[in-house]
Amino acid sequence: MGGLGNTKPETAAFRKPSWLKVRLPGGEKYSAIRGMMRGSHLHTVCEEAKCPNLGECWKSGTATFMILGDTCTRACGYCNVRSGVPGKVDDDEPKKVARAVRKMGLKYAVVTSVTRDDLPDGGAGIFAETIREIRKTNPRCRIEVLIPYLEGKALRKVLDAGPGVLSHNIEVVRRLFPQARPKGDYEKSLRLLENVKLSRPNILTKSGFMLGLGETEREIAETMKDLRKAKCDLLTIGQYLQPARRHLPVRKYYHPDEFRKLRKAGEKMGFLHVEAGPLVRSSYMAERYVKMIKAKRT
Repeated sequence: MGGLGNTKPETAAFRKPSWLKVRLPGGEKYSAIRGMMRGSHLHTVCEEAKCPNLGECWKSGTATFMILGDTCTRACGYCNVRSGVPGKVDDDEPKKVARAVRKMGLKYAVVTSVTRDDLPDGGAGIFAETIREIRKTNPRCRIEVLIPYLEGKALRKVLDAGPGVLSHNIEVVRRLFPQARPKGDYEKSLRLLENVKLSRPNILTKSGFMLGLGETEREIAETMKDLRKAKCDLLTIGQYLQPARRHLPVRKYYHPDEFRKLRKAGEKMGFLHVEAGPLVRSSYMAERYVKMIKAKRT
């Protein structure tokens, strides 16, 4: 990465650089969306994961819906979403999400979820029903789903519902899985993406990972190459930000120039699009670049 960025462990003196400072969310549009979510008893990953782009996205009228409750059965070292024993699945949630999408006038909807290891199908049925309900009430709306690890019949349920983009995040480089994703599996995540492409070649596949947890330049390149080998179409790369003291510390803040180099390297590898930057998250600017790719294909 050309030696750019701070490589000291996180301390009181290890402050966020200027390019990571964002304004607190506010304004009419933000308040209206927040009120709608509360009134419909819906969750967004924007809030749960403390996304730095929350204000920007909500002001523009976009949000990433988080279905299957707000409690995850896993406890990843980087994630701010609550972990524990999840509550009962809300069977009306697909209709609630579809209504919210219609009220917001979205042309591009992103749906993700907590991981539900307690459910026989991992929540695949609710994902599929949510896709169908959005399409029924908002036929012109493009749909992206960001799913936890699913396989076999569960994965087919989601694919049969016909999302435009199927996203599954690798999150970190292979070596960091034991610390960051102790219940995850690097190879299985790659296989999921490859299986989607083999069975549904017309569906765009997408993945993303974070920087700043102690990965090396070689490991970053290896992860990108592994994702391309799995036929992944789209890639997001962003800066890890420690949500709270109990989470893994930041080992390095990457400079915007380093992200630009990674974007160019990814494009040379054959990704249809690489969105890389300090504040980039999974669904950041997704509507814009997916629209561009679809236009090129038609």
